[in-house]
Amino acid sequence: LAESLSSLVDDEDTFKILIATDIHLGYLEKDAVRGNDTFVTFDEIMKCAKQNEVDFVLLGGDLFHDNKPSRKAMHNCMEALRKYCMGDKPILFEVLSDQAVNFGNSKFPWVNYQDENLNISIPVFSVHGNHDDPTGADGLCALDLLSCAGMLNHFGRSLSVEKLEISPVLLQKGSTQIALYGIGSIPDERLYRMFVNNQVTMLRPREDENSWFNLFVIHQNRSKHGATNYIPEQFLDDFLDLVVWGHEHECKIAPVRNEQQLFYITQPGSSVVTSLSPGEAVKKHIGLLRVKGRKMNLQKIPLHTVRQFLIQDITLMDYPDIFSPEQPNVTHKVQAFCQQKVEEMLEEAEKERLGNPQTPEKPLIRLRVDYSGGFESFNTMRFSQKFVDRVANPKDLLHFTRQREAKDDEGIDFEALLSRPSSEVLQLRVEDLVKEYFQTAEKNMQLSLLTEQGMGKAVQEFVDKEERDAIEELISYQLEKTQRYLRERHVEASEEKIDEEVTFHDEFVCFKGLASHSQDLCRDENDMSCRFVFKGHLTDGDRSRNVT
Repeated sequence: LAESLSSLVDDEDTFKILIATDIHLGYLEKDAVRGNDTFVTFDEIMKCAKQNEVDFVLLGGDLFHDNKPSRKAMHNCMEALRKYCMGDKPILFEVLSDQAVNFGNSKFPWVNYQDENLNISIPVFSVHGNHDDPTGADGLCALDLLSCAGMLNHFGRSLSVEKLEISPVLLQKGSTQIALYGIGSIPDERLYRMFVNNQVTMLRPREDENSWFNLFVIHQNRSKHGATNYIPEQFLDDFLDLVVWGHEHECKIAPVRNEQQLFYITQPGSSVVTSLSPGEAVKKHIGLLRVKGRKMNLQKIPLHTVRQFLIQDITLMDYPDIFSPEQPNVTHKVQAFCQQKVEEMLEEAEKERLGNPQTPEKPLIRLRVDYSGGFESFNTMRFSQKFVDRVANPKDLLHFTRQREAKDDEGIDFEALLSRPSSEVLQLRVEDLVKEYFQTAEKNMQLSLLTEQGMGKAVQEFVDKEERDAIEELISYQLEKTQRYLRERHVEASEEKIDEEVTFHDEFVCFKGLASHSQDLCRDENDMSCRFVFKGHLTDGDRSRNVT
């Protein structure tokens, strides 16, 4: 087992690795106040790597916020990588594994520091996240551009949607050997199904497998967001020593031991606040990992350039001595109370910022007000105008909530949805909205030729990844396939007969989905409306055909 050793010294047998995840370069880059936050912090991270003379940098996904980063975001990223990762400092570790396997998706399938045309002093290894994952017909992502330019080593790619075989990058420095495993972001439901069906294999080194320090990088939901919309920790192999968990933004960087599998997990969290939620208010850190033999030590390093974020919840009913709904001018009293709370948070932020000139001047402030019990809300925009020059987020400074009983027949309220603060709308999953819409729609509005999941994925590609042909491709593909099926069946050209055949056809078909992922988008195995999820030959009585 890996042991923590606080007295680990830097020598020829000790790996020094800088660990960071979820940098989200380009987040709100057009915002007048917060536009450069991600770039400034990324520069701090890479500068820290150089100052600590690390052997390499390990990133856990979502280096970029957008699937197709702007020129500004890409330029700032390349600028930092060139400034801090190129130079004459010798690389003191070697790669022992077959690099054609580790970096097989690259046109240059070898680690960048071994390229005779490049002068690399600090290699960067990264998996992709769900924001910067491969899309398009060629399955490329922003990390592939950096990899082709020789600035980064992109690993952890998976081409199959049915099974996953993870081959580690084997590294050696002196007598210390590290087996570096990684999985780029995969839809949680699909990866969950792979684990359940024993379709995930982590290959071990052939020789003396117990002498390796096994380091694993993953970018998935760690907290439960549904029955299969996360990856339970116990799914991971018990031979691992340390798991670096990306995607979750709350900083829990101190390694925590999983008592069932006996490995440690570190969750570095994001280096920028992308949602005004309590988890993002935890102070941001990166990690300096030292590994010697099977022993490790993780030193957490605070980030000084991250914009401060303070959040507070208040429930008006908890202050009966100050105001009650029956009082005259109670709204003015509530407004004055909220203003006092914001002032207190601003004062606290200013005290924390003293002595640290790198911290941005304007903090992020969030006051969540529960006005249940007969209280009335007031104009948040007018309230926020009082702080427009003092906070970085005046538009969503104040947020009203109210406890209410959910109605069983209540559908999705799009007007209420659009009235939410922009920061909350950005956190919604497009495919979830599509699914909820069709679940609550009337019978004559239900999908026939398309599935909710397929349509949800197409809309997500269109909105999040800017794949403008995604919906057209899905519809054209399914329409063409259904027409071909009807012709083969010699179906009578009447609406009733066509509906009858399409209904049967829909029960059995698996939709190919988008070519942009080169993956099959089938209905969920757990969804009873889908009877088969497979590739091959389907037979049902006299109805027999091949399906893809």
